[in-house]
Amino acid sequence: MKPVRVLVVDDSAYSRRSITKMLEGVPGIQVVGYAVDGEEGIRQVISLKPDLVTLDLEMPRMDGFTLLRILAGRFNLPVIVVSVQSDAEKVFRALELGAVDFVAKPSSDASAALLSITRDLQYKVGQAVTAQVKKYQRLSDHAVPHQNHRAAGRSAGKSSIELVAIAASTGGPPALQGIFSAFERVYPFGVVVAQHMPPGFTKAFAERLNRASLFEVREAQDGDLIRPGLALIAPGGSSLQLEAATGMVRARVLPPDPDYRYNPSADALFSSCAPLYGARMLAVVLTGMGNDGSQGIRLVKQHGGQVMAEAEESSVVYGMPREAVATGCVDRVEALAAIPCAILDCGNFEH
Repeated sequence: MKPVRVLVVDDSAYSRRSITKMLEGVPGIQVVGYAVDGEEGIRQVISLKPDLVTLDLEMPRMDGFTLLRILAGRFNLPVIVVSVQSDAEKVFRALELGAVDFVAKPSSDASAALLSITRDLQYKVGQAVTAQVKKYQRLSDHAVPHQNHRAAGRSAGKSSIELVAIAASTGGPPALQGIFSAFERVYPFGVVVAQHMPPGFTKAFAERLNRASLFEVREAQDGDLIRPGLALIAPGGSSLQLEAATGMVRARVLPPDPDYRYNPSADALFSSCAPLYGARMLAVVLTGMGNDGSQGIRLVKQHGGQVMAEAEESSVVYGMPREAVATGCVDRVEALAAIPCAILDCGNFEH
């Protein structure tokens, strides 16, 4: 099997050496070169023909955004952004421009701090190639005729869902932004989201979604009450779960759960929602690597809830949705562009 050939683009000599060391410690990954800015990055891509590029955004001469636009327009290359937490807004912009994922680089160049991202970087680089990552496409890129139809078996005029629980990983941030911005008014259901993301990024991500949505979107805090029109984003690196609270439902933000590989964990979130909402909830599994959510949707179905998965055609990585479909618990499979309307159909909401 041929090794995965990686080009490292970063203006910091220390970061280049450290990233190279992390990646070359993994069998099947070969760092074939490096570049100190975007202009050199283009030359190296043409010359070395790598399978994947790791990219710093802040560089002299040609920055990472310009290079990313060129790579997205002319080359079919997965790009993983390696950026510091203070650049959260820039990271989300890069994801919209076509980067498939990101790794949070510590703000300090201290050896121990930088090496702390080793496992995350190695995993994402390996998966980005083997999972056949596709470039993210906006909702408008998948034209779907507007259909105002009722979900089968539902009675018109009566809402059937009070909670929408969403799981996402690679490709999730721009997909979620597209879904939230597509809602033309505030609907009478609450939303909870488990998006795989490291600590320090989810607050900025929630604020970004809030600016694009009529829903109130914010990072979840322990004790938040679930209510219609409010969307809570699980804090990065934590476990978001729901619990009953004297006739209400509240959010619990808990330390990472060792029983789950991913934190935030879709399985933990779905499993906590299912007994509280029963048939009044919808679970949605979007693009992402791995199988997070596939356990939780079984409980959702056992308690009478509905389950939707993103279609392969629009998934940046058809990992989580594929595993969800394989359980036999998925009621609807929809391309990303159709998901906002499909959510409303499941709840019998006018749109």
